[in-house]
Amino acid sequence: MSATDANSGPDYSTVMAIEDIGAAIDWQAEHAEINAAPCTARIVRALKAVLRTDTLTGRRIAGWEGLTLKDAMPLRVAGGLHHLLLSGQDDRLARVYSGQIADQQRVDALVCELVEQFDAQLLPWLDGPPQTNEAGRAASIMGGLLWLAQRTQRKFELFELGASAGVITMLDRYRFTLGETVVGPANSPMHIAPEWKGASPPAATEDFEILSVAGCDLAPIDLSDADSALKLKSYVWPDAPGRMARIDAAIELASNQPPVLTREDAGAFVKWFLAQPQAGSTARVMFHSIMWQYMPESTQAAITAQFEAAGELASSDRPLGWVSLETDPKTFRHELKVRLWDGGDHSGETVLLSHAHPHGAWVEWSGG
Repeated sequence: MSATDANSGPDYSTVMAIEDIGAAIDWQAEHAEINAAPCTARIVRALKAVLRTDTLTGRRIAGWEGLTLKDAMPLRVAGGLHHLLLSGQDDRLARVYSGQIADQQRVDALVCELVEQFDAQLLPWLDGPPQTNEAGRAASIMGGLLWLAQRTQRKFELFELGASAGVITMLDRYRFTLGETVVGPANSPMHIAPEWKGASPPAATEDFEILSVAGCDLAPIDLSDADSALKLKSYVWPDAPGRMARIDAAIELASNQPPVLTREDAGAFVKWFLAQPQAGSTARVMFHSIMWQYMPESTQAAITAQFEAAGELASSDRPLGWVSLETDPKTFRHELKVRLWDGGDHSGETVLLSHAHPHGAWVEWSGG
């Protein structure tokens, strides 16, 4: 599959279902290239050489039981390799990440050497999906909240699914410049200002307020723990220094006040949260970003059913919202969608507000 195809192909409904591991690795590499990460692309492409090695990691890749792209398998290994450099254990990949070594055969050989040397250490990185929780995606979520605030209550209680380390769970502490719209504390160490295309989202009213934010994850990462924070940074593509700076800003904020995170299955967390009393004149909103694909279909269906049932009881005084930034499997574009239940004629309708770069570099706003 070419880079051109990845941007303009007619149908991507089968991308996540690619079964051939080599083809899936090629697709992931080209996707990295499209998103301005050619060094990461070379590391990912080298996994085709790794799967031919007689290593535990290579054999597990070669016999991968799930769907390679749906499971983000190549990015799991890429994170483990990046960790070798960030932890100071081995600096040989530094010249690959800086672009000094660009020949694919040399990259292949180097990655295979590292896998052979650190085989047992890299193998566990295949046990779970990447935990990036990119802060740049918060720009889309905040845009969705501002859109909701024009149509419902302006005071919000929020909860996030798949919160990972809670990087986006702390969005109430970030400064945002979204086109001409500016919101958030001016003294925040985190300033998120993506390239904005189209009209700006609605400006925040004086009574716009996020009362609380909580998140859940099956394996939350503690940003106050140095080893855990380093693991989170390992999943960031080294071609993107701006993303690394945002992780550092999130670590600074979490060290002062950790995000509120619960170790729990998303379905169980949604059920519990919806059962809590909701104050009047307050909007309750669930949000998530680039995590829906990792959940079993049964969990997706259960959450949707729970939310739609709760939406039937929502009112203008106690509205319910759902904000999601997820990948459209047909186009592989990242879409910001919002649903609002308020007892009105359009209660529960899905509205597409924008498309966005997967790591938040730009947002193309349509406004629904």
